[in-house]
Amino acid sequence: MIKLAIDAMGGDNAPQSVVEGVNKALQEFEDLEIHLFGDTEAIKTYLKDNDRVKITETTEIITGEDEPVKAIRSKKDSSMVVAARSVREGKTDVLLSAGNTGALLSAGLLIVGRIKGIDRPGLMPIIPTVNPDSPQFILMDAGANADSKAIQLHQHAILANYYAQNVLGIQKPRIGLLNNGTEEGKGDDLRKEAFDLLNNDPSIHFIGNVEAKELLTGSLDIAITDGFTGNAILKTLEGTAKNIFKVLKDSLMNSGVKTKLGALLVKSSLKSMAEKFDDTKQGGAVLLGVKHPVIKAHGSSDSEAIYNAIRQARQIVDSKAVEKMKEYFNQD
Repeated sequence: MIKLAIDAMGGDNAPQSVVEGVNKALQEFEDLEIHLFGDTEAIKTYLKDNDRVKITETTEIITGEDEPVKAIRSKKDSSMVVAARSVREGKTDVLLSAGNTGALLSAGLLIVGRIKGIDRPGLMPIIPTVNPDSPQFILMDAGANADSKAIQLHQHAILANYYAQNVLGIQKPRIGLLNNGTEEGKGDDLRKEAFDLLNNDPSIHFIGNVEAKELLTGSLDIAITDGFTGNAILKTLEGTAKNIFKVLKDSLMNSGVKTKLGALLVKSSLKSMAEKFDDTKQGGAVLLGVKHPVIKAHGSSDSEAIYNAIRQARQIVDSKAVEKMKEYFNQD
């Protein structure tokens, strides 16, 4: 039985969206046992009876306004912290939350603990592309580390490579280093040093430098960068997609009767395109480099997004990807 520790109070729509996502996952997967942490009465309002659900009452909530490290250390009876302790103690296999991102990263590092040999864990979202033959790519790191060293980028590439092989089923993931040009020797000292480390590692398939404009084309499976740059790229992609669809919708609905009739004809195609770029269908962002899987669902997650994050958590545990990461780095 795969046991998930879920922060039921984290996220903009908690606990309703969290619990409704849990209801759907339990109906879909018979090998799941869900441990919910939070306000028992609030959770039971939305929870369908199921003998594979356990609720642990907690009295505190970490909000989006809380300072991450301070919150983890001071709110010891918060739903996020108690759930993290459950994973650290081996009572559950995965920590999942839609709550405060910084606090969850801190909980992963300070409570769950990093893998021996990893300098700094990285945050890894999976992003849709426009290529049906290569429909997604991994962005690593997307915000766990504002400042990075070349050795950390190299470690992140190895971690993401294990994830891509074992969870996504990509036999030989194409790894690119995000840079301001494709030529060897481009970039600042960090990029140059990281290039050398990646290029001289025979255990990975490094394809060289890549530019940001190539990310959505499906030309690579893993994009490696520092957390500051990765977070800026992630938010730029999210904002661009939302605004393009908004402008397109406004144009179709506010340009006369003929355009509105045309919009009705292409409605299903537009809906399909919107679903293609819905990153919540990929699950959450995974903190790689810690001893157990930690998954960050989007703060605005609805029940479908939570369900997909639970599905992803199940895949990670079943693949034993984290165990393989531990074995690799513990050998060094």
